[in-house]
This record gives sequence, structure tokens and C-alpha cells, in this order.
Amino acid sequence: MQHDFEYVPRKEYLPVKKELELLINDVQDEVREYFTFSFTYIGSTNRKMITREQRGNIGYDFDVNIHVNDEEEEFTAEEIRNILRKAFDRHVTEYGYRYCEDSTRVLTIKKIDPRRKIILSSCDFAIVYDCGDGRQQYIHYNKKQGSYDWEYMKQSNRQLEEKAEWLRRKGYWNEVREIYLDKKNWNDNLNKHSRSLYAETVNEVYRRYGIG
Repeated sequence: MQHDFEYVPRKEYLPVKKELELLINDVQDEVREYFTFSFTYIGSTNRKMITREQRGNIGYDFDVNIHVNDEEEEFTAEEIRNILRKAFDRHVTEYGYRYCEDSTRVLTIKKIDPRRKIILSSCDFAIVYDCGDGRQQYIHYNKKQGSYDWEYMKQSNRQLEEKAEWLRRKGYWNEVREIYLDKKNWNDNLNKHSRSLYAETVNEVYRRYGIG
């Protein structure tokens, strides 16, 4: 076994998630004079499959999409990103988080255990815009050029989620969870990320029990 991933118990992450939502609400109030936004959980957070490595020092993370309402395009991608980053930075310390880290696709905040100097939990915020044609754009930060632009996001695999929903309805979801965790623990390919392991697991279990 390469790793020692475990699922984070709901009773442990739920209070942290609720506190995170209070922080997001504060930011919504802060930026209201510029624009409004809604938010959704994505990835493992949305699937309730949050994991962490037991002997690791990076805790577990939440993934959130911030859906900005700027239909008239009054603000540039850089202005939106900076408005949100500054708003988060004004409130994060109230909730025990460090200031935002600005990476290519997301703004990241981390909650650090001051005694052990380890990350307890973190959250990645992608700033997105929902296009009328069902597609989605996100603000991409080009560090080399120091520029911010809207780029189209890779479309979600609707067929995969239909398979996942079928497996839930038929009572096979615990098997999905077990196999997914096993795949994470045995994964030795640094280029194979959680979303790929999840897709692989869903397809594998669906083929075992599905009708096609």
C-alpha cells in the first residue's frame, strides 16, 4: 500500500463546513457593492467523499465554485479576482485561516494547527461564470505573464454522473466508496488525480452491475 487515506467522518468535517459557509456569507456581504455571487460545493465535497492521509500533514480540503453575477461585464477578470481575494483576506483570520494563496485556477485558504504546524483543513475557491449554453468559464491566473483571463472549463462528464446516480439508487454506493479509497491508497502515479480515480471506480462498478 502506497498511502493511508481515510474518509473524514461527517461529524468532524460538518462543523468546519458550516463555519466556512459563515465566512463565505461575510464575503458576500463585503462585495455586494460590486457584484453578487452564489456558491456550490464540487468534487469530493459534493459527493461526501472527503479524504485525508492519516499520517499526512495537509489535512482535508473543500472545493467550492463561486458563481459571479456580472452579466454586464462591468469588471475584468483581474478586478473580480482581486475584489474577492481582498474580501476573503479581511475575514479569514476571524475563522482561523491564513490569508489567500493565489494559484493558477483557485484561491486557497488554509487552517493551520499553530502547535503542530500542520494543515488541518483548506478550501479551494474557483471563480466561475455560467454561460447560457451550459458551459462554464473560470478565472485563470497566468503567473508568468501576471495576467488574469476567463477560460472555458472542461465540461463535466454527464454520463459519468448518471452512472453514479444509478449506483446510488441501486444500493451499490458503499462499494464505490470502498474501491475508490482502495485505489487512492494504491495509486503510485503522481499524474493520476482523485477525479480520474473516481471516474475509473464508477465505470468499473457500473460495468459490474449495470445493464450496458
